[in-house]
Amino acid sequence: MPSAIQSADASPQSSFGPTAPWLAAGFLLTGLGTVLLGPLLPFLAHDWHLTDAQSGLLLLAKFIGAFIGGVTVPRRLRLGVFSGTALAGLGFAAFALAHSLLFGCATLFVSGLGLGQIIASTNILAGRRYQHHTGSALSSLNFFWSLGAVLTGLLVAAFLPHYGLRNPLLWFAALFLLTGLGGVLRPVASRPVASTEASSPSDDSPHPLATKIIVLFAFLLFFYGGLETCLTAWITTFTLRFSDLRLLGGQSGVVLLWAALAAGRALSSLILRFTGERLVQRAGLVLSVIFIAVLSVAHHGPLLSLCCVLLGLSLAPFFPTTFALLMHRRPSARVGGFILAVSGLGAALFPWLMGVISTHTGSLRIAMAVPCALALILLLLTLIPTETSALQP
Repeated sequence: MPSAIQSADASPQSSFGPTAPWLAAGFLLTGLGTVLLGPLLPFLAHDWHLTDAQSGLLLLAKFIGAFIGGVTVPRRLRLGVFSGTALAGLGFAAFALAHSLLFGCATLFVSGLGLGQIIASTNILAGRRYQHHTGSALSSLNFFWSLGAVLTGLLVAAFLPHYGLRNPLLWFAALFLLTGLGGVLRPVASRPVASTEASSPSDDSPHPLATKIIVLFAFLLFFYGGLETCLTAWITTFTLRFSDLRLLGGQSGVVLLWAALAAGRALSSLILRFTGERLVQRAGLVLSVIFIAVLSVAHHGPLLSLCCVLLGLSLAPFFPTTFALLMHRRPSARVGGFILAVSGLGAALFPWLMGVISTHTGSLRIAMAVPCALALILLLLTLIPTETSALQP
């Protein structure tokens, strides 16, 4: 793991789990699994004869599973990481055998359960283990998630035409199971902190949060989950329909978007060591609104590619900064898991809504109003004060 996340651990019980390399490997696979459906949608829609609204149901099933997986994260986070990898592996193995919308939705629901458990357990575990420069630490960890997302479009373009869908998905499922076993066999417990600045036992333990704090952070991640997934899930279809760019079988847009997200999270890890998390969060959202608006009217490959790069860079800091602001308040695993899981609901609802709007209006361009509106809503929500004194019931 990058040095940015090498810091004092929280407590033996709250941060015990897989070593940093296994966390990074698991998050890389999770990034692949989370965004895999987006690059596959045009091919599934063709082979299974799906409308945009029906394609949206696949996204809906997967991210509802992710929501339930996050809500059910266990208090012992290392078990959440292991059960998540097992469920994701089983779900993707079954999806490799799917040939219909109903069976595809069922198997994606199972894989979503696993992905939700991995994402919630890993982020909470890292947030507790690395208490100093938490935003920088989470940016470093989520860089591996974004790196996996970057590889998705490249791997789909490389393997799908030559090997089809089944065999690559079965190998992918096996890698999930291997990573889960590796994390269980090589766990690490937090080390005692000798510094006088180390947190006291009462400080290390979870703190009860005001209801308004929980609601605010839940809405932030709900809308962000929808925003990011709207863009990453539909950008391949958007590229194939409206752009003259056909590189990588139409996957170039999603590859550039995820590459920029990965690079942006690596860059954010450095910036957040010197800059406030809230400032970076808001600046990224302002730029995102502008770039989404330009992307929605882009016709030519160079402009679309530029928009994807700039949009990825501007979106990159939002999740690490927002979750770091939450982890500073030391929520319990159940509360943190719930707030993270709500992002899965947004990821399920809003891409499906885009598909419905596209089908009824006959234009995916018009449906791009959904992510643009989400970015504006997020910007307004970040203006609400989150100081405890301001939000006590």
